[in-house]
Amino acid sequence: MTEKNGIGSFSFVLHSHLPWVINHGNWPHGTSWLNEAASETYIPILNILNELINEGYTPRITISLSPPLVAMLKHNSFKADFNAYLDMKIDASIHDIEDFTKYKFENLIKTAHEWEKFYTGIKDTFNHNYNQDIVNEFKNLQDKNIIELMTCFATHGYFPLLGKDSSVNAQIKIAKDYYKQVFNREPIGMWLPECGYRPAYKWKNPLTEEEYYREGVEYFLAKHGFRYFIVDTHSTMGGETKGVYLERFPILLELWEHFKVKYEPLELKFDRTPYEPYLLGSRPNLPPVAIFTRDEKTGLLVWSGEHGFPGDGNYLDFHKKHYPGGNRYWKVTGAKIDIGQKMEYYPEDIEKRLEENATHFKNQVRDILNEYKSKNNRFGVVVAPYDCELFGHWWFEGPRWLKKILKWMEDDPEIDLTTCSRYLEQYPPNKIISLPEGSWGLSGWHNTWLNDWTSWSYHYIYECEEKMEEVVEKYYASADKNLKDIIEQLGRELLLLESSDWQFLISTWTARDYSENRIAEHYEKFIRLYDMAVKYGNNEMVDEGEWEYLGMVKDSDSIFEKLDANAFKSFKYD
Repeated sequence: MTEKNGIGSFSFVLHSHLPWVINHGNWPHGTSWLNEAASETYIPILNILNELINEGYTPRITISLSPPLVAMLKHNSFKADFNAYLDMKIDASIHDIEDFTKYKFENLIKTAHEWEKFYTGIKDTFNHNYNQDIVNEFKNLQDKNIIELMTCFATHGYFPLLGKDSSVNAQIKIAKDYYKQVFNREPIGMWLPECGYRPAYKWKNPLTEEEYYREGVEYFLAKHGFRYFIVDTHSTMGGETKGVYLERFPILLELWEHFKVKYEPLELKFDRTPYEPYLLGSRPNLPPVAIFTRDEKTGLLVWSGEHGFPGDGNYLDFHKKHYPGGNRYWKVTGAKIDIGQKMEYYPEDIEKRLEENATHFKNQVRDILNEYKSKNNRFGVVVAPYDCELFGHWWFEGPRWLKKILKWMEDDPEIDLTTCSRYLEQYPPNKIISLPEGSWGLSGWHNTWLNDWTSWSYHYIYECEEKMEEVVEKYYASADKNLKDIIEQLGRELLLLESSDWQFLISTWTARDYSENRIAEHYEKFIRLYDMAVKYGNNEMVDEGEWEYLGMVKDSDSIFEKLDANAFKSFKYD
């Protein structure tokens, strides 16, 4: 594409994340999540990328891999457990074939054979093509300058509600260190968990009501060398994002009112658009950080379960499963069809629908870019970010659709299929804006993560943040190996406690009991290890049982083996 014949750029951004579940349950909540996502999403996406490369394409795409997901996919226990899971799914498919054959369910038999073929292929690819290392295959594609890998906060902590800047700094620094350890290069892009953003202002703790000035996320990102992140549409375009939920949750309403009074946006002499990146500046001694904006128009085509492509009646239904194996044999049928009325899935009906949906999506991108160029006389960029697990896990046919889009975009001489950092290099932004506080959650505010069901968890988080700063400041610099072991495990427990997944799963009733138990478990581990650290740091006797307990916790929560607890020091601005 050239300035003369082009209309603009397009960039897919896929955010890949699961919370740390190794050693924390299997089914229905735990490592089953990881096995499902690996078999239905990560390997199928790697497969379509490699297929495109073998066909002579360069499928430029930006993919964020969260540190917990990377750590789990590289964990030895995952490799064995994943193969056992695939064997179980293959056996279940064979059992289904035998079961359906008894009753001469011809179409179900055919679909069961497809499941056997699918899982057998995934197992073969995992063990032989990718050598049981999914992460390394992503790394290989990045090393060939085909895809770009972003990182994310260390454990997906929800930035706007963390109580200490030391926690924000630790989430970013530890994520960066781990990325360098795994991918042998500096990360450029940062995915903000839940697209949660908070600007600089005199912040008020929603629970303690303590007020103190805090810099915005761009300060911490710039300090650690990150160049860009993604925000939701409403963040860039302005307007109040509080939504209806504030009236139901007094804590959120108070936080919103405080933000409105304290936040002072920049006055702009130009109209904002979601189709170009902007800069956020923090301090003169730090470079500005760029933002890309999620495009709402194309987003709805995929995100919406009722009106988007995944809701097409011909596609495989996610919810209805055949037990004991859990394979799916029914199609969506209709957006509001009762699960008992779902009709049988016909794989031969899918290709036509994928062609039509991919054509619709590509035409939408072309229309947006054409309109933007005609109005502004310059190239724009359509950025389409999605949860990676939507493709394959939630929408089984999603990877096939994705392949068509990547192929067709690259074939189009007027569209530049690009990654985020590549676009920044070609078209460096020069306009500075400010952003309001918010997220891509319901109503664009914090209500999914802070409400009457979850506020108790932040009491735990804020208490542990205080204690972590105290222990690191008091003991870490002069600690021997034993004390360093205790303090570093304290850091792991705090990071796991801070995961935004727990509040999300509680608020959505997806895995409420599991998440409440995980919060309580990491809090209890933290408090017991804190007491142990203080006792040992003060040269008091520590019982042998406590050392055994430390060993058990280290084995259970072994994320970030090379953790530098200095990241949790009380944070002081430059």
